[in-house]
Amino acid sequence: MRTRLIAVLQHPVALLLPWGGIVLGLFVVLIVVQHLWLADLQTKRQDLEAEWVTVRQALMHHREARNAMKDLTQVWTLLPGERDFGSLALGISDEAKREGVLLPALSYKTEPTTVAHTTKGLLQGAMSGRYEDLRRFIHDLETADELLFIEDMVLNRSGSTQGDALTSTIKIATYLRADHEKPGPQEASH
Repeated sequence: MRTRLIAVLQHPVALLLPWGGIVLGLFVVLIVVQHLWLADLQTKRQDLEAEWVTVRQALMHHREARNAMKDLTQVWTLLPGERDFGSLALGISDEAKREGVLLPALSYKTEPTTVAHTTKGLLQGAMSGRYEDLRRFIHDLETADELLFIEDMVLNRSGSTQGDALTSTIKIATYLRADHEKPGPQEASH
């Protein structure tokens, strides 16, 4: 056997056998490291990525909630208070007079809403005036500082010439905030 080993080592390819053994050994070490150490690191990395995505989503939800709270506060300040509703009706009547629109009997009432601490205020009445005056009045309502909505408007024309006055029934809605409380952050998160 010794002679056979000496004969093999004297072969010209014999010099590559130790290097081949080293390469084969390194390959075995690489496979062992891959299965034992890197596989564990890969699962840890995947867990960390999943946790990062969860934290990132929570941060985005937090930012969205903060922006929604700012928007809610801004809208809340635009809503007239319940005790200001009567003066709002008088203000609309005064605006109609300034624009040359007759708004003789503007009735108002409130209705409950599904939103906490708010009620819906409805103003309704007949109005008459020239087309230009009515248009300016409606424009003033739509661009008012308060949050006003024209829910319904039925136009009836009296007369047959263009310069005659138009008569219509208008229904204006707004939302009123309860004067005793403001919505807090705990209510916005529900």
